[in-house]
Amino acid sequence: MTEFVDFDPTDAMHIADVAAMWNEACGPDLEIGERAVRYNTLPPAGARQAGRWVIDDGDAAGFVLATAFPQGDPAISPPEVGWVDAIAVCPDRQRRGIGSALLAWAEGWLAEQGCTRFRLGGGLRPFAPGLPSSTGAGGFFRARGYTERRAGELVWDVARDLRGYTTPSNVRPGLPVEVRPARPGDEEALLAFLAREFPGRWRFEFMETLAGGGRISDTMILLTEAGVNGFCQLTFEDSMRPLDRCFMHRLPKPWGQLGPIGVSEACRGTGYGAALLDAGLRRLRDAGIAGCVIDWTHLVAFYSKFGFAPYRQYEILIKTTEVNP
Repeated sequence: MTEFVDFDPTDAMHIADVAAMWNEACGPDLEIGERAVRYNTLPPAGARQAGRWVIDDGDAAGFVLATAFPQGDPAISPPEVGWVDAIAVCPDRQRRGIGSALLAWAEGWLAEQGCTRFRLGGGLRPFAPGLPSSTGAGGFFRARGYTERRAGELVWDVARDLRGYTTPSNVRPGLPVEVRPARPGDEEALLAFLAREFPGRWRFEFMETLAGGGRISDTMILLTEAGVNGFCQLTFEDSMRPLDRCFMHRLPKPWGQLGPIGVSEACRGTGYGAALLDAGLRRLRDAGIAGCVIDWTHLVAFYSKFGFAPYRQYEILIKTTEVNP
């Protein structure tokens, strides 16, 4: 007998079971912990999230989580876009229609929220930027109407061991900038910079970090005579954002993450971005970080100048539905 059960993010057993089922379905290389599940299932401001379990013959056999953003800022994400955040089926229950039923339920729920475009991963608190290519599940989703957002589009996590990191020769010395950790009192200037230069998702994520009690010092800022003109987000083991989402199990510990990172449009091409990145990497190195990931990027060539190499590949798959007149 098969039945559906609503996911309850306040139920500790549901959180533990999502982590366990994800790990069983995806394997040790994509393993996550309960802290990451708890963080990812706390809907951001303006978002709605729902999930379902499939119980098959009395046992949990699969789950799906979906998020919509119907009342959020369109600059962050259009309201017609919804996310299938995570979907997993126990290996011994696969090829029995459970995954198809879960996906259909998630799409139906998203449609009820007004969504007409469904994206795999990449949500406001993502389990992953897209579909990890290593899962080999692309065929399953393509058979159910999911296609590449743009032909051949892929994004990457890049990684390196920061032990022994030194400033590369492409970082220009003597630039008229200061790069330092943000500190209390920098919030207003940093938010003004983000509203001006990156008014969408990056500003939203920083506001969510502040609202959630995250450390402002996990953000590096680049200062010029005009004020804040760049930022770089760092993640440590004790940061508010869990490191699990970067799936760093093949890297040496301690782990750390960098990104997003950006400078003002007027400062691009000046070497300021390289100086900001170098300062962030040196800070991670000096904190004892070994394995480091820069996640969710297509700038593989740029980061290679700093010793980073492709670590994991993601497919960006979207399904668009027809709107009845």
